[in-house]
Parts: sequence; structure tokens; C-alpha cells
Amino acid sequence: MLAQTRIYLSRFFNGFLLGLIRAWLLVLPLVLVLSLIRWGQIIHFWPQGYSAPPSDVLAVAWQGFRFDLKVSAIAGFVLLLVLPWASERAYKRIAGVLAFVFVLLSIINLHYFGFYKTPIDSLVFGLVEDDTSAVLKTIWHDFPVIGSLFLVAVLSWGALHVHQRVATRAQPANALRSRSPWLRGLFILVAFWALVFAGKGTLREMALQRQHLTVTTSQFLNDMVPNGVIAMKYAWDSRGQSQNLQDPLVGLKAMGFDSARAAAEVLGLPHGSDAEVKAALTAHPALPPGTPKKNLIFFLMESWSAEPMLYNSPQFDVLGRLAPTLDKACHFSNFDSAHAGTHPSMEAILFSTPITPLTLGDVGRKPIPWATAKIARDAGYRTLFVSSVRAGWRGLDRVLQAQGFDEIVDANTLHAAYPEATLGLWGVWDDYVFKYLKTRLAQPSDKPLFVFVLSSTNHPPYDLPPDYKRVPRDMSLWKGETSADTLLLNLDTYHYAADLLGAFVQDMQKGPHKADTLIAATGDHNVRSFGVYADAKRRYLIRQVPFVIWGEGLQCGPQQEQPASHRDMFNTLFPLAGIEGPYINAGRNLLQSVAEPVDPMNAPRAMFFTGEARNAQGMWQLGNAASFVCTAAKPSQNCAFNAKDDQQERARYGLLDWNVRISLRK
Repeated sequence: MLAQTRIYLSRFFNGFLLGLIRAWLLVLPLVLVLSLIRWGQIIHFWPQGYSAPPSDVLAVAWQGFRFDLKVSAIAGFVLLLVLPWASERAYKRIAGVLAFVFVLLSIINLHYFGFYKTPIDSLVFGLVEDDTSAVLKTIWHDFPVIGSLFLVAVLSWGALHVHQRVATRAQPANALRSRSPWLRGLFILVAFWALVFAGKGTLREMALQRQHLTVTTSQFLNDMVPNGVIAMKYAWDSRGQSQNLQDPLVGLKAMGFDSARAAAEVLGLPHGSDAEVKAALTAHPALPPGTPKKNLIFFLMESWSAEPMLYNSPQFDVLGRLAPTLDKACHFSNFDSAHAGTHPSMEAILFSTPITPLTLGDVGRKPIPWATAKIARDAGYRTLFVSSVRAGWRGLDRVLQAQGFDEIVDANTLHAAYPEATLGLWGVWDDYVFKYLKTRLAQPSDKPLFVFVLSSTNHPPYDLPPDYKRVPRDMSLWKGETSADTLLLNLDTYHYAADLLGAFVQDMQKGPHKADTLIAATGDHNVRSFGVYADAKRRYLIRQVPFVIWGEGLQCGPQQEQPASHRDMFNTLFPLAGIEGPYINAGRNLLQSVAEPVDPMNAPRAMFFTGEARNAQGMWQLGNAASFVCTAAKPSQNCAFNAKDDQQERARYGLLDWNVRISLRK
């Protein structure tokens, strides 16, 4: 019996030893190929004229190596369940599949950064949540798919080749022939704990986590740290949080607060109870008696970035008929989007939520009390959603009807109204949206109108109607980056969309509704063709979109050049249009002066809903002082991270998250 037990134990330890050796033989080539891809990514996206200290580049490479080792070691550790007993043939297949998956995710991460200016995040799941066919066609048209797959194959083969060479030299079978059980035991102990600590990423400190992706003050370099595997893992984690609303304190705790009351106290809000805090989030000063209700037409313009407007001139025309309307408008020129994608920005605007995707599941089927369209409808408006895209995209046809829109007018509706309208990859040309709006506004209505418009033509693959006449431009006047091969095409579609908007505004300003209609427009996000904004002085442009309001007798106030963002729009527009209701105090009224001392709820700052903020001096990741980058055109001597600003913005973000979770959890 004792002899049999010894045989079993010997077999077990021999198998475990073989598994550990195999795990480490997998780890080494994976780390090598992931680090190689990172260096390639840094070189590929390094902006022309950009400089960074060599010490920063090496710090990024070292931190990236640690994350490469982490994910590779974790894979090896998990595979200990099968490696000790797998045949040699199965082991080689496991090595090949693992190398292919790791390389593929990192190449996807490379292209994802090129498009969104960020490593893989939760927007990546749009591949299945959007019109998958349209997304795949866009990827095929816009990216070197064949070349990328070839590169994946070559790098995977290279990693596997290195693995085989190392395995041949290491001869793991020799370790099993050692007659010394003590030597084998020591090797098992060292190899096992080395694998554990490699998976932890450190020996003494806390395990490598998301916050350790920040190692320099350059966001461009920090974005080079994560490999595709760890970026996908964090994207999955973020998506999981957005889909599970059961714990109302998740967002608050992530921002450093134990309760909604603690966050409300920082902002000077009533905080005697959770109910008091919730009421304060929807409390607004009453409008003067007799305030007229005006039509409100709001445009969310696809990829309408702020940067091209900086260079607009007769020789560099990107605005067309929009340009002469701006001197009669309130143009907020220091303005950030809420997200880097269309659907997340839409959700942030319509539902004041940093949690996204919010409405793809059951939540989208039930009315959200503070939804922007519902507030307008309850205030006596007829509410329309008009877009050149198909409303089946992300289930908008279902969601928007539940969230306060009386009518959904999409590409199919427009095609029926205008049979000549060609249904393309994403829908019809934006021109038909403006034709429809002019016709609709000419019709009598017993209610004021609230119209939310989403354009789509200024989107990859940057196609335009056959009869569109492209505008020649002096590209020497473009002061931005020029590395994108789609820059010229993008500027054409940008001009097309802006010109149509300008023509519509001009018609309204001359028509019968000029006194009773407000028009507002913003972009959903910046666009990839305009650069990666690695230079700290240009970094603030990475999120910037225009926000413009047109209306008769506007008093624009002094805030047009102060930092602001999507969260401020309807806090500004609803009082201006005469709309009252329980909409969320997500931001501030941009037409009012900022009084001294500054009320934390009215401080001139911008927020990006993935957890970044910006003040007049610079931008930073919430709760991360080391991430602060001074972006002011004329920085003061005390241009530095402001802990008070950070605390207040963390409180704002945490309360918006809490409000969604506490209100919509089942």
C-alpha cells in the first residue's frame, strides 16, 4: 500500500513539474511577442514633431513588460489544469492557439487605438451591439484587414517557433529524470511561486491593476502600456459594471465615497438623507411666470470635431454656409464630448448617465423618469427623433419610444418619403434629414416641438452623394496632424454636414419660426483622422467638439471660452426653451455668469464620462494626481493638479452613477 502511494505521489509530482515547465515555456515567447507589438505600436503612432524623455519611453516599455508578464503568467497558471497531462501534440496546439489569441488581441488593440485614441474599452462590444454587418464592412473598407491577419499569422508563428526552440534546448523531460526528490521539490516550489508572483505583477506591492497603467504625464505614452489582453479584460469589467445595477454604491466607492450623502456634502447639496440628495439632483429654480415655450431642435452631429473649426477660412473651407451664422450664435469653443462613441454619448446626453451601455437590456424598455425627451413631452412638447441612420441600430426604435419620443423618423422613413434617397451602409444621406425637417416645421402644430436629430454621413467610410462637389482647400493651413490617410476624405464629409446645418439655420433665421425656435448642435465625439494628440499642449483637443446655440435675442454670457462639456447642454437649453421638469443637474447653465465664490455645482470644468476631467489649467484622470497634464495656452506658474477640483468632480461623477443605480435597479 505504501509503495503504491509513493508511485502515485511520484507520478503526480512528475506531472506537476512537467506542467510548470510547460507553463513557463509558454510564458516566455508570449511576453516577447507582446513587447515587440508594443514597440511597433509606439513607433507606428509616434506623432511627427512629438518628443518625450527617453526615461518616459523606457518607463512605459518596462510597465508594459510587467503587464505582458502578468497576463502570460496567468494564462500559464490556469493551464496548469491541463498541461501536466496533455500529450506533446496537444501541448503544441495549446501553445499555437494561445499565441494566436494574444497576438490577435494586441493587433486589434493597435488598430483600436488608431481609431478611438484609447486602448480597447467597452465600446469594442459595439461589434455585436451595432449593425454588425455595417461595422464589419466599415472595418474592411477602413483598415488593412488582410495585412493585419498576415501580421498576426507571422507573429504567432514566430512566437511558436521561439517556443519550440526554447523547449528543445530546455529538454523538460530531463528534469523528470533527476533522482533527487529534493531537487525536484525545490524546482516545483520556485517555479510555482515565480508563476504566482509573475501573475500578480509584483513581489511586495499590491497586484498590478488598472491604475498602474499610468506611469508618465503623457497620456499618449500611457495608452501604450496595456496589451490587447489586459485592455480587453478591463473593457469586460467595465461592461459588467454597466450591466449590473444592483449595488448602488459601486460608482461612488470607485470615486472614493462611502455614500451619496458624503459626495453631496462635498458639493454643498442637501445631504440629510439619500432622499434629500436625490431630490437635490433634480431641483431647479422656477422660470419667470409667462416664459414662452419655444421649439427646440437639437443636432447631434456625427464626428463633428472642434479642431477643423479652428482653421476655417475662405482658403480652408470646412464649414460652408455654417460659417456666417456663428457670429449670431452662442458658440462654446472649449467644449468636450461625454464619450468617444456615438451611442455612449447619446446615452449620456439623453439620460445623464456615466454608465453605458445602459438601455440595451431591460432598462431600455421602461421609462427613465429624467430622460430628456420625457421631460420635454411632460412639459407639453411633441417629441421627435430624426436620423439618417436606421433606427434598429442599437434598438433605438424600441428604446426611444419607451423614453419619451412620440415619433421615430429614421432612414427607412426618409426613404419612403423620398424614394430617390439611396439606402447605404449606415442609412441615407444627411441631406434628406434637413429636407424632412424643413417640411415638418412648415406644418402647423398644436404643441411646441422638441426634435433630437442624429446625423451619420460624416462617418467612415466617408462616402458622399455622387453630385456633391468637393471643395478645394489649401492644406498648408491645416495645423493639426496629417498622418491619417483619410484626412482629406474626412474634411469633405465634415464640410458636407456642416454646410447642410448652416443652410438649415439660415432658413430658420429668415422664416416664420425665427422668434419661437431654438437650434442647438454639438458633435458626438472627435474623429480619428485628426490625430492622436500626443503633445501635451494639444491634448485638450482630443475630446473637443463644438456646442452652438442659435436663437433670436440670445444673451450668451461670459462662459463661451470656459471649459464645459455635454453634461451642461440641457441644463442650458431647457431654461432657455421654457421647459421645466425633473431633469438631472448633470452640469450647469452656460448662459449664466460664474459667481464668486464658485459654487461647486457651477464650477467651469469639463467631464469625460469615462472618468477624466478638465479645468482651465489642464486635464487629468479622476483620483489620479500623477495623470495631470497642463494644457493651458498660457499656463500660470501654479499650473498643477487641484485636489479640490478633483474631489468635486469625483463627487459629481459618483452621484450621477448612484442616481442611475438607485433608481433603476430591480
